[in-house]
Amino acid sequence: MLVLQILIAIVAIILIVSVMMQKSDSDGVSALTGGNSDTFLGKNQTSTLEGKLALVTKVSAAVFVVLAIIIMIVA
Repeated sequence: MLVLQILIAIVAIILIVSVMMQKSDSDGVSALTGGNSDTFLGKNQTSTLEGKLALVTKVSAAVFVVLAIIIMIVA
C-alpha cells in the first residue's frame, strides 16, 4: 500500500509539472477538437516539445487514474 501511495505521489508531481509546462492555447473550443491539423506543425506535432508534453500529460493522467482505482480497491 505504501508503494502505491508513493507511486501516485510521483505520478501526480509529473502530471502537475507537465501541465504547467505546456503552452496555453488561445484557440478556445477548437483546441478540444485538435485545432487545425492541416498545418506543418499540426502534422508533425508529436515531434515538437508541445507534442511530447501532451503525450507525457496523457500517459501520466491515465497512470494516475489507474493507480487511484487500484488504491481504492485495495483499501
